Amino acid sequence: MADSLGEMVERAQQVKAKYEPHLLKKKNVVGVGIGFKHTPQGENIAIMVNVAQKEPLSALAEEDRIPKTLEDFPVDVVVVGEIQAF
Repeated sequence: MADSLGEMVERAQQVKAKYEPHLLKKKNVVGVGIGFKHTPQGENIAIMVNVAQKEPLSALAEEDRIPKTLEDFPVDVVVVGEIQAF
């Protein structure tokens, strides 16, 4: 039986919390969250990695590359620009 949406969100929160400190050390990463990734197959709960700007993989060191998945969740890289507190 498939997990309920609530169970999937709770699991996504656990995965986010586990990887967030590591992701925030990567070049251009300004935030990490949970959201929906839209694909041709539909919507999936995903780990959202917010970046100031996207760069070609060839311009990034291996340690700065963001994985396509974290555990069983897709990762969606979203350009949000620089974030400043007011």
